[in-house]
Amino acid sequence: MKSKVILITGGSSGIGKAIGIHLKSKGYVVYGTTRNLSKYPSFTHFTLLEMDVRNSDSIKNAVIALLKKENKIDVLVNNAGIGITGPMEETPHEEIVKAFATNFNGPLNVINEVLPVMRNQGNGIIINITSIAGYMGLPFRGIYSATKAALEVVTESYRMETKKFGVHFTTLAPGDFATNIAAGRFHTPVMKDSPYEQTYRKTLEAIDKDVDSGGDPNQVGEKIAKIISIKNPKPHYAVGSFIQRFSLILKRFLPGKWFEKMLESHSEV
Repeated sequence: MKSKVILITGGSSGIGKAIGIHLKSKGYVVYGTTRNLSKYPSFTHFTLLEMDVRNSDSIKNAVIALLKKENKIDVLVNNAGIGITGPMEETPHEEIVKAFATNFNGPLNVINEVLPVMRNQGNGIIINITSIAGYMGLPFRGIYSATKAALEVVTESYRMETKKFGVHFTTLAPGDFATNIAAGRFHTPVMKDSPYEQTYRKTLEAIDKDVDSGGDPNQVGEKIAKIISIKNPKPHYAVGSFIQRFSLILKRFLPGKWFEKMLESHSEV
């Protein structure tokens, strides 16, 4: 177990960094990725590789570099992602395309480079980091929710298609954790005289507050470690506060309009 080689995309900060630090402390061999390696000259937590999940050549080069050092990849944690907020009507289309390029196409690009390696090994685990937000269309976060929902669903397809090769797929949906995700998030500007101005502004303030007061991201690392230790992981996992995890149950069992009212009340829409 302790010799497993783990690759974490988006490992230089936030949840990815927390996952990497925790897994290294458990004795795993950890590699993380970052788009710009020169920004982290003194990063010593674990080995960083340069990778842009939107660029196939960049992915290929990072995987080749890792295989030259370790000759295998036991676990892929697809964590790299970006945040995006805004009213659906006012969110620029080019920013929607960028969000899907990183949050959906990006993980698929990395999977399709790593999957042949795991298939040849006859084993491997691929964990796609999604979001509790991916289970519901949240006001002013619809695009982010959509990117994560798409990744949830496509993971199920990969899972069934690759099970016979000894490769296991699963997703982990985190709730709010105290990270720097807000710093790299694209948010549609609050437009003066917009019909959404007041409610969107309140939502942005609430999102930032939720992130700042979020849980310890080390909990995500602990959950990843547990998943890795399971012989046959479930299709989906979640990690976060009780109310965030309970919202998934409510979504499943409450009448649609009741759940919608609950979200509207929480979001002050």
